[in-house]
Amino acid sequence: MNFSTRIKISLLFFFQFFTWGAWGVSMGTWMNGLGFSAPQIGTAFGATSIAAMISPFLVGMVADRFFPAQRVLGALHIVGGLLLLAASRATTFSLFYPLLLGHTLCYMPTLALANTVAFSQMKDSAQSFGGIRVMGTFGWIAAGMLVGKLNLGTSSTQFVLAAGVSVVLGLYCLLVLPDVPPKSKGTPASIRSVLGLDALELMRDRSFSVFALGSFLICIPLAFYYSGTERFLTQIGLAEATAKMTYGQMSEVLFMLVFPLMFSRLGVKRMLLLGMACWAARYVCFAQGDAQTPFGMGLLLVGILLHGPCFDFFFVTGQIYVDQRAPERMRAAAQCFIAFLTYGAGMLVGSISQGFVIEAYTQEGVVHWAPTWLWPAGGSVVVLLLFLVLFRTPAAPKGELPATV
Repeated sequence: MNFSTRIKISLLFFFQFFTWGAWGVSMGTWMNGLGFSAPQIGTAFGATSIAAMISPFLVGMVADRFFPAQRVLGALHIVGGLLLLAASRATTFSLFYPLLLGHTLCYMPTLALANTVAFSQMKDSAQSFGGIRVMGTFGWIAAGMLVGKLNLGTSSTQFVLAAGVSVVLGLYCLLVLPDVPPKSKGTPASIRSVLGLDALELMRDRSFSVFALGSFLICIPLAFYYSGTERFLTQIGLAEATAKMTYGQMSEVLFMLVFPLMFSRLGVKRMLLLGMACWAARYVCFAQGDAQTPFGMGLLLVGILLHGPCFDFFFVTGQIYVDQRAPERMRAAAQCFIAFLTYGAGMLVGSISQGFVIEAYTQEGVVHWAPTWLWPAGGSVVVLLLFLVLFRTPAAPKGELPATV
């Protein structure tokens, strides 16, 4: 990949995740200010999960077979940006949610499409992709910092910002990105192959089926972090909560630096268990933390920083495990299947459940957060124990580490 193309695709990833990061953390605070109920807020955060389950239709049936990837990417960002702009003007849930869902249905397929554009320009993806993908993390951090420093999380301006960036990014995709023609043009497609359901064959393997079920279950408590943390930090009085949550993404980058060494020494099972343990520890920190004392503030910051090992040790290790266990002919389908279970089904159940848990611990408009956080902490521990007992995998994993962050 030449330098010019690398810069173009790096900017794509930066603004791709800037768009999501501008509202993906702070939306709950804005919705709470409008008087939306906790279940409604949880349902809104679940929109990305619904889109993650449906998006393979679009990626598989349209981008791979009919139109160049960069054109589909550009069109989705433009339409999605306009829908998000309309959502910023909504003040009722019955109007806001369909518009937000429409935006996420446009946005979520762009994650895979951006990868498609990037990989099409690489001779050695293992060497090149990591340095480009990390620009997405920096984009998320930049969005969080901007929204936090300008205190945009309490207003609809966060959506206007994201919408404007999305439309501009769409035009950028159409006018600047290299051409990526459809590779499967003219080939027949089945619903089974598009959704990656060929990977269901792997469920005959007990270890893989335990991993798949565990991945689904652990993403239920994970959703509590994404949809509740910013609102929690804001309500307990932590200044610039959205900006401080970007420390989690900074931690994610740092832990990726030590990931290869830890993976080679611990192996798949211990890395997965360590990631789950970090999730439980994070929620305990939130349950015991506060914004009034140095010790309580320290617990909050530790909980945020634990996002790095939580994400890297479980999700990245999981990608490696799937790549090792799946035959070459179905590796892409297997990764799609696990993404469906985690970012789709698991996060959806978690987002909706989180809304009802928060509502159960809300009295006279005040959320009692300590018992709320103990639910995902306990759930993480239960999944960890089940995984410890049931999961089996070779002790010495082989294969290249995926260059992702």
